[in-house]
Amino acid sequence: MTHADLRRRAFDANQALAGTGLVLGTFGNVSALDRDAGVMAIKPSGVAYDSLTPADMVVIDLASGGVVDGALNPSSDTPTHLVLYRAFPGAGGIVHTHSEYATALAQARLPIRCLGTTHADHFRGDVPVTRPMREDEVASDYEANTGHVIVEAFTAGGISPDEVPAVLVANHGPFVWGPDAMTAIEYARVLEFLARMEVTVRMVAPDAPRPAPFLVDKHYLRKHGEAAYYGQQTRGRRT
Repeated sequence: MTHADLRRRAFDANQALAGTGLVLGTFGNVSALDRDAGVMAIKPSGVAYDSLTPADMVVIDLASGGVVDGALNPSSDTPTHLVLYRAFPGAGGIVHTHSEYATALAQARLPIRCLGTTHADHFRGDVPVTRPMREDEVASDYEANTGHVIVEAFTAGGISPDEVPAVLVANHGPFVWGPDAMTAIEYARVLEFLARMEVTVRMVAPDAPRPAPFLVDKHYLRKHGEAAYYGQQTRGRRT
């Protein structure tokens, strides 16, 4: 993939994100990764979505974190994206938003619990919230350390970043990833819907019982993995 192709992919994804209603002003960003080439393209810092062009996307070296192509400063969240790409091999696109309900839960330091099949269709378990960042982590390499606390939440919790491709950063907001940037955007849309449901459930039935693990697994695995049968993946199977 050429840098121009990768920039176009990142540009299209950022325009798609702007169209979801999940971002306000210059909040948020999307990056797209070319893992074979070892580079990613990301939205430039502080540039309004409606004034972006493909040429504005900044191409970053995955190993060094240096700019390899582009005249503008990359998103301030670039180091977070780099940490996640290095730690999560299945990630090919990353989305960061400040969407209302997911951010509210992040600010409350509450996870999005897996309480039903709507959640399980997309995430095989709770969407975790990170621990609060320490003062030294904020004072030095803040954005990279944001990525490190995300990775820590998955490692310490034994959570698969492929099965739960989303996180709430305490007091900050959601980061979501997927095999490509457009899939990550779709996960971000679903995440906000689930966050809104979580807030509602916490109001009407804060101690609502969890579904049985076998129900969660059934709904997740019928859409994901080699045995998935939802949709048009296999001819002759019921949809």
